[in-house]
Amino acid sequence: MSNSTMMILIFLFRPCSLRRGHQVYKEVCAACHSLNYIAWRNLIETLYTEEEVVAMAAETEVEDGPNDDGEMFTRPGKPTDYLPRPSPNEEAARSANAGAIPPDLTEMVKAREQGADYIFALLTGYMPAPSGLNVREGLYYSPYFPGGAIGMPPPLNDGMLEYEDGTEASVSQMAKDVSAFLCWTARPEQDERRVMGIKVLIYLGALFGCSWYIKRFKWSVLKNRKVQFPGKNWPTV
Repeated sequence: MSNSTMMILIFLFRPCSLRRGHQVYKEVCAACHSLNYIAWRNLIETLYTEEEVVAMAAETEVEDGPNDDGEMFTRPGKPTDYLPRPSPNEEAARSANAGAIPPDLTEMVKAREQGADYIFALLTGYMPAPSGLNVREGLYYSPYFPGGAIGMPPPLNDGMLEYEDGTEASVSQMAKDVSAFLCWTARPEQDERRVMGIKVLIYLGALFGCSWYIKRFKWSVLKNRKVQFPGKNWPTV
């Protein structure tokens, strides 16, 4: 499946697939991977209603401050806050992941050549290492990962989640949904750009019609008229 085909399917079956993909990210991927450039407000009217987003944001605690006493404090999250990070800093992330920092997933689709296809293949492509290939202890084998050896264990298992809409949570379904969600995080402004593109085409079409009318019925008359001055015999061109 080409990346353009994947994008068309994502557009046709959203927001259901995006909501499921966000659930997969929240319950599976968010334990290690962050979405540093996505705020709660970005989810409004795309994945959830404003009331749902406000409720989800309020379930998180955000460090804020300083207050009047010069001290930092925690407060419930607001839609303007960014999604919480799994680790407070890079050192904590390294310590929890055997010295490696799990990459941020916000623009992972744009960072990989095959985009969503790469993410889907990686999540569903874990297999035993072929004979003759030694994979170091603590690593796993996936032919779709550069080098084959990956430190992330297989994150998905059949039935590990219970979707809100009753969809069967198979490995391929969860991989498809989270790939769709990460397509959206890489381009959250895509819907606005589509609307703007449609407006531009409408305006250009209207301007073209006006230009054609002026050229056909106004300017052509002036361009083809013959001007003759009295007392002069000008050659006819």
